[in-house]
Amino acid sequence: MQKKLTITIDESVYQGLYQRIGAGKISRFIEQLVRPHVLPKELEDAYAAMARDEDRETEALEWSETLMGDALDDSR
Repeated sequence: MQKKLTITIDESVYQGLYQRIGAGKISRFIEQLVRPHVLPKELEDAYAAMARDEDRETEALEWSETLMGDALDDSR
């Protein structure tokens, strides 16, 4: 899940980001810079390993699709 964050930076810094990184890519660029400073490396490695586990990913997809089906069938 992503969260929206509002930050204040100098206009010249923003212009530099906009020119070098491009519109629509600044958030991702900043996240990649900040991530190693705020998340333990082990956690990032664990998430990457889980994403590479095809059986786990298939099972998770089936589970989430089943939940969506159940929600759509609910006659509340």
